[in-house]
Amino acid sequence: MASVTETPELTSQHANPPKWESYVAIGDSFSEGLWDISPNDPDQCRGWADMLAMTLSARRVAAGETPLRYANLAIRGRLLRPIIDEQLQPALDMQPDLISIIGGGNDILRPNTDVDRIAAHLDHAVAKARATGADVLLATGTDFGGTGSLALTRSRIGLYNAHIFSIAHRRGAYVLDMWGHRAIADSRFWADDRIHLTTQGHRRVADMGLVGLGLRPENPRFAEPLEKAPDLPLRERSRESLDWAKVHVGPWIKRRLTGTSSGDSRVAKYPTLEEIVQ
Repeated sequence: MASVTETPELTSQHANPPKWESYVAIGDSFSEGLWDISPNDPDQCRGWADMLAMTLSARRVAAGETPLRYANLAIRGRLLRPIIDEQLQPALDMQPDLISIIGGGNDILRPNTDVDRIAAHLDHAVAKARATGADVLLATGTDFGGTGSLALTRSRIGLYNAHIFSIAHRRGAYVLDMWGHRAIADSRFWADDRIHLTTQGHRRVADMGLVGLGLRPENPRFAEPLEKAPDLPLRERSRESLDWAKVHVGPWIKRRLTGTSSGDSRVAKYPTLEEIVQ
């Protein structure tokens, strides 16, 4: 995978701090931060949700407020219904001001998924969270333009995204809009498995989250596309696809056939609300 050089993250100073004092993320590998290794712990993921929380906290501290309290209950491999059943109530028990409820991607990878049904589950979860007074952040899926390894899922992702915007409008939720930020579809923002973000990708998504919450991004150029990469020779593209199928697709199929998940036996990385230490 080609390396990506980005503008360094900017430090934002705000007279008015973000209004949220506490934030809990629930979901799957996307919110767990798979493929972005924590700079403080090589055995731990970081990811966009952690980056978003750190930025919110830094802006609060810069304005003279207390640091943000943050928890992340997301676990890789989870379908939407288990996310809601296992993570939502523990998250709400913490009484957060802000909760991100993001899932459904693993469902959509399955060809027989009933998108309307999983959207109904999401709507119920958002309504339950909003009833506590918490703000809710949702996220749309990425548009890869009908090409690549996820080409066959484009119609399902588009339908699910339409539901997400309708839910957000109906329930008064915020939306992190990956579908609308087309530059994120660049393969250089995606890891070798082609379905999880690199560190640079997570950084851009964190800025999408800030914008979705009505705040200024850390990098004002986050939505700009990268310079066009040189085309790889057919032989190299074919070799990469064969390696991808062997290393990632094969084990994924095996897990489906055996009823196992990459998240089996894993626990939440940040299970309780704790102040972020910069």
